[in-house]
Amino acid sequence: MHPKVEQLAEQGQSLWCDTFSRQLLRNGEIKRLIGLGVSGITSNPSMFRDSILGGSLYDRQIARLTADGCPPDAVYERLAVKDIQTAADMFRPVFDRTGGLDGYVSLEVSPLLAHDWQATLEQVRHLWQVVNRPNLMIKIPATPAGLLAIEESLADGININITLIFGLEMYEAVMDAYLRALERRVRLGKSVERVRSVASLFVSRVDGLVDRLLDEQIQAADGERAASLAALKGRAGLANAKLAYQSFRRTFASPRFRVLAARGAHSQRLLWASTSTKNPDYRDVMYLEALIGPGTINTAPLATIDAFLDHGVVSPTVEQDVEDARQTLAALKQHGIDIVDVTNQLLAEGLDKFAEAHRALIEAIGGKVALRAA
Repeated sequence: MHPKVEQLAEQGQSLWCDTFSRQLLRNGEIKRLIGLGVSGITSNPSMFRDSILGGSLYDRQIARLTADGCPPDAVYERLAVKDIQTAADMFRPVFDRTGGLDGYVSLEVSPLLAHDWQATLEQVRHLWQVVNRPNLMIKIPATPAGLLAIEESLADGININITLIFGLEMYEAVMDAYLRALERRVRLGKSVERVRSVASLFVSRVDGLVDRLLDEQIQAADGERAASLAALKGRAGLANAKLAYQSFRRTFASPRFRVLAARGAHSQRLLWASTSTKNPDYRDVMYLEALIGPGTINTAPLATIDAFLDHGVVSPTVEQDVEDARQTLAALKQHGIDIVDVTNQLLAEGLDKFAEAHRALIEAIGGKVALRAA
């Protein structure tokens, strides 16, 4: 294990990989990461689009499935399931060694179902059965409809990664859905010891949007006002995340959760997502260094992981500057930038992005099928 990963573990944080492709599964990169101590991997529709359409690794399987009469959406599912099973088997020793704390592989439900909780739940149950790995986590987007599917899935005992969380109000609702699901299982006399879940709060995308809004104002501002606006750049994402961590600490130290913990329940760990630095003016590991603390996971792209292992600094930071985080969001609001509006917009954009990636993938598979048929 790499010394930096050991240091993170001492602080109570796991490091997962936020890059996924069949090539990585085959070229030894995933094995290298596991050797370094990376203890999980996440995928999303955009990653599968790039993986499937970016080369020829899938062509033989596509041809075979097409010959068997599979439609494009079924072809995609078979491709994704095979990759997820392979990854889950690679991470299974981590899962076993950590007693189910780590070693998970995440697969997302179709983003086209984000506003249909019943269809989402049906697909969650289906994927849980066909992948058939205990270290699978199925990703459900944090929409109002998604909350219903999240609670039902967890009540079924299925491991869930709640994705596309941006706002603090939605994060509170996600934790409440988790607790309700566990309470339902207890009332029915079911075990809660093996139910695992993470809540994925997106970080750098918040700065991406807020910085653009600040730049628009800076262009029209005088020197003093422009300077005060510029001082707020690159701070909103971390401020939002640090306040979310305070909610996490309160919830899982509450009497309500202690009742569940006495029956073997685990806290729903807070996962930092979107932690690569998009602005080249910012330190390339800023979203890893500033959010280190107990009960958390940071899932980062390969390049960000390698940068952090090279020159990242490990120290308990997630509870530092909490009051400054509140002041940052208050200052942004004074300038007309409401974090609630920002996070609502980011959720809508995230859903659109993943839905478009999914559609493009299905259309491309359909194109390959049509080409072979011709």
